[in-house]
Amino acid sequence: MCGIAGIVHTEGFKPVDPDRIRRMCDAIAHRGPDGEGVWTAPGVGLGHRRLSIIDLAGSPQPMMAGEGDAVIVFNGEIYNYKALRRELQDLGAQFRTDGDTEVILQAWRHWGTACLPRLHGMFAFALHDLRQRTTLLARDRFGVKPLFTARLADGAVIFGSELKALLTHPSLRREIDPLAVEDYLAWGYVPDHRSILRGVEKLPAGHYQLLRADAPAPAPVQWWDISFAERENGNADDLGAHLLHHMREAVTSRMVSDVPLGAFLSGGVDSSSVVALMAEASSNPVKTCSIGFDVAALDETAYADRIAAQFGTDHSKRTVSPDDFALADRLAGMFDEPFADASALPTYRVCELAREHVTVALSGDGADEAFAGYRRQVFQHREEQVRGLLPPALRGQLLGGLGRIWPKADWAPRPLRAKTTLLSLAGSGEEGYARALAVTAPELRETLYSDDFLRLRGEYRAEQPLYDVMRKAPARSGLDRAQYADLKFYMPGDILTKVDRASMAVSLEAREPLLDHRLVEFGARLPERMRVRGSTGKWLIKQTMRRYLPQDVLFRPKMGFVTPIAQWLRGPLSGETLALSASGTLARTGWFDAARIDKLAKAHVTGRADHSRLIWQLLMLQKSLDRLG
Repeated sequence: MCGIAGIVHTEGFKPVDPDRIRRMCDAIAHRGPDGEGVWTAPGVGLGHRRLSIIDLAGSPQPMMAGEGDAVIVFNGEIYNYKALRRELQDLGAQFRTDGDTEVILQAWRHWGTACLPRLHGMFAFALHDLRQRTTLLARDRFGVKPLFTARLADGAVIFGSELKALLTHPSLRREIDPLAVEDYLAWGYVPDHRSILRGVEKLPAGHYQLLRADAPAPAPVQWWDISFAERENGNADDLGAHLLHHMREAVTSRMVSDVPLGAFLSGGVDSSSVVALMAEASSNPVKTCSIGFDVAALDETAYADRIAAQFGTDHSKRTVSPDDFALADRLAGMFDEPFADASALPTYRVCELAREHVTVALSGDGADEAFAGYRRQVFQHREEQVRGLLPPALRGQLLGGLGRIWPKADWAPRPLRAKTTLLSLAGSGEEGYARALAVTAPELRETLYSDDFLRLRGEYRAEQPLYDVMRKAPARSGLDRAQYADLKFYMPGDILTKVDRASMAVSLEAREPLLDHRLVEFGARLPERMRVRGSTGKWLIKQTMRRYLPQDVLFRPKMGFVTPIAQWLRGPLSGETLALSASGTLARTGWFDAARIDKLAKAHVTGRADHSRLIWQLLMLQKSLDRLG
C-alpha cells in the first residue's frame, strides 16, 4: 500500500519542480514509510511513497517500463497479477521484477485502457505514456483506494492519494464549497461527487481520466459498474455452494503477502467468516486482533474470543476506555475533509493494534452493502412492498400528514417511533431511503442554516445526487436500488474512506475480500429472498456459514463499533459544545443560526435532549475548517 502524488500540465510542456512533488509526497509519508521516489519530465511529475508488501526490494516506484516508454506510480494491490503476468509473457512482454506494479505497465502497453477490467484488486494509479504524451489516472471498481484531483489556474492538474498532498501546492485555492457543507450535514461525510474545497474533485470509483499535454482535462470515463438487473437460478443449497466458492477465492487471493498478515476480528458475521476461511486455507494460526471497551454494553470481545478459540488464531486484543475524546483532533488531521462517523475512533484503535503485529489485515467490510445486511435495507424492502399497495397521492396525503404531526420520540420503544417511517412511506422509494441514510433530516437542516447560507446553497439539496443514483440504477426492485446506492454512494464516501484513512495513518494495509468484484456481482444477481427473509438480512451468507460459525454469532443483532459521543459532549467536550455558536471558526463563517445552535447545545449539555450526532457533526466540521485555514 502506498501514497501517490503528481502534476500534469495540460497546456504545453512546462517544467515540473521535483521538490514540489516531493513536498506533496512528504504530506502523505504515513502511507508509505518504506521508500520514496520522484520522476519528472517536461510537463509531468510523479511521486510515490511506498509501504512494501510484495516484492519487497524489487519494485521501487516511480517505475519505468523496461522499454522506457511508460512510467507509473501505483497505490494498491492487484490480486491476479501472476495470472496476468503469464498472459502478458505469452504476448511477448518481458519482466524485470516480481511484483504487480510492472504488470500494470505491461498491461497498459498491450491493451490500453482495456487493461482496467482485467485488474482484480484495489488501486489508484497514474501512468504516463511517453509515446502518446498522455497520463492515465484510474481508480478501482468500488473506490477502495482514493484519488483527489484539482485543476489549477495555469492548466496543471494536480493529484494525490489524500487532500493534504494537494494542499501543499501554493496555487490551490482553499475556498470552501457551500454545497459540500450541505452534503456533509446530510450524510456525515462529503460524498465522492464533491470535495470540501471548491475546485477539488475525487476521481469516481470505477472511472479513469486520460490527460493530454495539449488538451483540457476531459471528464472521467466509467469503465465498470455493478448491475442488479439479472437473477441467478437455483435453490439455496446450489447458490450457497457458489457463494462459498466465491468467498473462498476472495479470501485466499488476498492472503498473498511478503510481510506478516492477519485479520480484524469483531466477532460479527463478516469478520468471523473471513477468519474462518483464512484458517481453512492456512497451515499456520491466523493472526487476529480486536478492540474491546471497558463498558460492558459496548463490548463485543467475548464473541471475538470465541471465534479466535474455535479457529485457533493467534489473537491479540486490547481494552480501551471509551473516553478517547482526545482523538477528535487527530481524526480531523487524518481525514482532511469533515468526517463525522464516530466509529472512525475505534477503527483507528484496532488498526493501531493490528500494526503492532502485522503489516496487512483483512477486514469484513462490504458484505452488508453487497448482500443486504443493513437493517435499513430490510426496512426498505418492506416499505417498498407497502408503497406498492397504496397510490402515491394517498400515501402523500394520509401518511405524510400523519408523519408531520407525529412527535419525534427517540426515547420511546421502537414501535412507537413512527415519524420517520410515516414520512418515508409518504414519498418515493429513493426519498424514503435517503431519509434512512441521512444523519440530519432535511427539515432539521433548514432550521440550522442562516439566511446567508441558504442563499449560497440555492436550490441544491444533498438528497438530489442520491435520488439520481437510485433512479438510474440497473436494478429490478427497491431493494436492488437501495443496495446499489450503498455500493456507489455510501460505501466509498463513508466506509472505505474511514478504513483507508484509519489504516494508512498507522501504515497498515487493509484488504476487503468481501468486496471482490466477482463475489459482489454474484450477490447482485441473487433473488431477493436469498438476501432478505423476514427481518433477516444477508440470509444466504448466514445459511452458508452455518457449517463454520455458531448460531448466536450468525444471528445476533448487528452492533458495530459504538462510542459514547453523547457523554463526551456533556462532559469533557461540553466547553467546545457550548462554544460552537459563539466562537471559533464555525461561528465566524456565518453559515448557521447561532441562536438555534446555542439552544440545541444547551439542551444536550443539560441532558434535556440528545443532539449528540448533530453536535458531533458541527464539532468535526469546525476542526476540519481550522485545519483547512
